[in-house]
Amino acid sequence: MSIFQTKIDTVNEILSYPVVFNANFASVGEGSEHQNQQQTNNVFTEKWSKYDDNEEQAKENLYAFQRDWYLKLYGFESEEEFAQFLQDKPVILDAGCGLGYKAAWFAKLAPNSLVIGMDFSDAAKQAAEIYKDVPNLLFMRGDIASTPFQAGSIAYVSCDQVIMHTENPDKTFSELCRICEPEVGQFACYFYAKKALPRELVDDYFRTACKDLSSEQLWGLSEQLTTLGKTLSELDVKFDCPDIPVLGIKGGEYDIQRFLYWNFLKCFWNKELGQETSVATNFDWYSPSNARRFNIQEVNVLAKDNHMIMAFIQSEEACHSGRFVRQ
Repeated sequence: MSIFQTKIDTVNEILSYPVVFNANFASVGEGSEHQNQQQTNNVFTEKWSKYDDNEEQAKENLYAFQRDWYLKLYGFESEEEFAQFLQDKPVILDAGCGLGYKAAWFAKLAPNSLVIGMDFSDAAKQAAEIYKDVPNLLFMRGDIASTPFQAGSIAYVSCDQVIMHTENPDKTFSELCRICEPEVGQFACYFYAKKALPRELVDDYFRTACKDLSSEQLWGLSEQLTTLGKTLSELDVKFDCPDIPVLGIKGGEYDIQRFLYWNFLKCFWNKELGQETSVATNFDWYSPSNARRFNIQEVNVLAKDNHMIMAFIQSEEACHSGRFVRQ
């Protein structure tokens, strides 16, 4: 008997139709009918396949950074507090799990829970292989905007840094609300924030122009933008910027790299995360066709329209993030 069979039986109880698992992996959709979504899926399949070849230390640096940021994004003071929060969540979904490192973290913190990682790209299958020895963790390849789960069947839904890359984020949000357990369950979601007007215009232009670039050209662009970010950061130049509300540029003291990053051009660089992770971060912004941005008013409307109340919400330059409870 497979070490996953008990958990597979649990999954089958909350599915709307039968799904066949091969060990810890099942496919409930291999492609999208939407051209932009399929292109986005292909981008993330390539990104995660390439990133998984990096040195283990480089990957662990990213995973540790992401775990710490996740706690901040969703209002947990410590990993211990988050682990306690998960203890009464029998089924947990990591919607848009990528290589599965956050799903594996959830599974470690909540060993008595069933954790499911779901992704529309082939990264879900990679994740299943990477974490094949984690008995309370299953992976599914499929569309998080159209899941096979019954309404109200998931106690904790996490959609971190993903919803903006789906074909219709409003529809995706509604679907993840649908499957979240009413009243006691929670849905954690990250929304990439709208930036200053010049940055928004550049992002939209790149989104169109990058569709005609080859994968090799996109990786080359990402390396060049990383070099630019690194060069600007190493200048270590700070200046006072006036407030320019018509352009959405906030006044105050800026490092020159961060000023350009927030207001004109995403050129990500993080010394602690290193070259390869910084390149991958630029790649997964400029390469996907789907990459919507939100303001906080749009987030509030989404929550209201789906009868969700906010258990926690915060906004920062990069994003809006919150935990929502279904009424």
